[in-house]
This record gives sequence, C-alpha cells and structure tokens, in this order.
Amino acid sequence: MRAQKVVVITGATSGVGRATARVFAERGWRIGVLARGEDGLKATAAEVEELGGRALAIPTDVADVEQVERAGAQIEAELGGMDVWINNAMTSVFAPFWQITPEEYERVTDVTYHGVVNGTRVALARMMPRNRGAIVQVGSALAYRGIPLQSAYCGAKHAIQGFTESVRCELLHEQSGVHITMVQLPALNTPQFAVVKSRLPRRAQPVPPIYQPEVAARAIAWAADHPHRHESWVGATTAATILANDVAPGLLDRYLALTGVKAQQTNEPEDPTRPNNLFSPVPGDHGAHGDFDARAHAHSPEVVLSTKKRLFGVTALGAAVGLALRRRAAR
Repeated sequence: MRAQKVVVITGATSGVGRATARVFAERGWRIGVLARGEDGLKATAAEVEELGGRALAIPTDVADVEQVERAGAQIEAELGGMDVWINNAMTSVFAPFWQITPEEYERVTDVTYHGVVNGTRVALARMMPRNRGAIVQVGSALAYRGIPLQSAYCGAKHAIQGFTESVRCELLHEQSGVHITMVQLPALNTPQFAVVKSRLPRRAQPVPPIYQPEVAARAIAWAADHPHRHESWVGATTAATILANDVAPGLLDRYLALTGVKAQQTNEPEDPTRPNNLFSPVPGDHGAHGDFDARAHAHSPEVVLSTKKRLFGVTALGAAVGLALRRRAAR
C-alpha cells in the first residue's frame, strides 16, 4: 500500500521543484504545490495526479508570509498534517553588483532567502506541536562560495546556510522531533537561465559540469527520508568547491575573477527585452529541464550523501586543490 504522506514544495512548477514533485508523486504522496504562475500550477498538478500522487496547487509568492501562512493552513485542512516541507523557490539577477538596482536586490533576497524563512516558520508552527516532521532547504555550493555575476543569489544562499544552522541548534536544544537539513546542489539544467533577469551581453548558462534536475530531486527526496543528517552535497564539483574554498579562498577569488564571468555565458547574444520572473511569473509551463539537455548528466556517480561525504571529501579536496595549484603555476 502506498504511503499517504504530505509534502509541501515551494517553487514546485519548474526546474528542481518540478522534478522533486514528480519523485514524490511516484511515491503516492499528497503534494502541496506552491508557486506564482497559474500555467505551471495547472500543469504540475495534472502531472502529479497522472503519476499517482494527489496535488493541491496554490498560487503563492513565498516572499509574502501571509500568503505562505494561508497556503500552509489550506494544505493541512485539505491534505492533512504535513510530513515534509521543501523550501526550493528562488529567483536571481545575472549582472555585476553595481548594475543591480536596490529594488531588484531586495526582491531576490525576499524570494530566495526570506521565502525560506517564511516557509520554515509556517512549517515549524505545525510540525513542532506534533513533534515530528522534516524541513529540507534547497541550497547550493554557492552557499559556501560566492561567484561573480550572482551576488544577490549567493548572498541569499549564504544567509540560508546560517539561518538553517541556527534553527537546527534551537531544535536540538528543545529536543524536538522535527529535523531540518540542507541539500547543496551543483550546476543544473533548469529553466531559470531563460527566465531570470539578466543584464549580461550573452545568454546565461550553468557552469559545467551540468546535471539534470532529476539528480537534485533524488537527493532532496533522500534528504527528506534522512532529515537528521546535517546536510548533503550533490556532485563532485559541489564537494570540491566547498572543501577547496575552506583551504584556498584567495586562490579561488583570483581563479573565478579570471574565468567565472565567461564560464556563465554562452556564445549567443541575450535578448534584453525578453520577459523575466523577478517581479511576476513568466507565462507558460516551463517544465523541469532547461536548454542544456545535450550537455547535462542524467546521473551523478559522485553524489555525496550521508557518511559517504567525509570519504569523498578527502578525494575531492585533493583534486580541487591540485587543479587550482596547477592552474596557478601555469599563469
């Protein structure tokens, strides 16, 4: 008999959120689908039902805590008590810091960081009285290592990391049965590169190696099943980036200054007039995949989870530092 558990996923209609909704739908879970775009909500709900789950799609801007609170109350009333809450919603602006307006910076922070705070608050208000539940924060290697052209997004992911550590300590102090964990992801082939605001001269792209969003979705589902784990690292590049930054942050500064701007752009010119999702959703169903299927890996044998992290970390650290030093010597 299939489990009839309840999961809430923010940013559930595209990219990693869409792929994660599919994973839980195949398990037969009841899924609260939160996002802004009506087209994506309808398409995701239909897909969840086709795969064997039950969907409740609620238009929600996670930056508005009242909307998130209403969504949480509706989910519990119609689907039952939530077992897992996944904070995945994000937005960004691709541009040097000085080209991003204060309003744009605030919006990225409100969605990507405050959205996580709002979701966590609403989830804990319902999970703590029952003394059970899991909260999964969808993070990134950029929660540890900032890169050029993404200062607002990197700042938000860094903030989520610190916020999550604080809340985890507080839950441990309370000896709570509610757990909070974070999944740090690599570069992924998602639609964000076609819908986020960009002031770059060429189209934005994920920095290779690129993974399909299903790789991230499987890791997020694993984290939901093992929420007592501190965090999970997905992909060799994530582990190498995090560990190398601990050892040689200054070297990475210089390396990214030389390579990071070009690596995040294709050779195709950007259309400065295209719609973006910063303040309102881009119409249409954007699905899980972006435009980089031909270059993306469907599997990651280097996925770092649980106790495997420490063993792989030593190897990844050596490889990353060795590569950095060789590049430095070559200059």
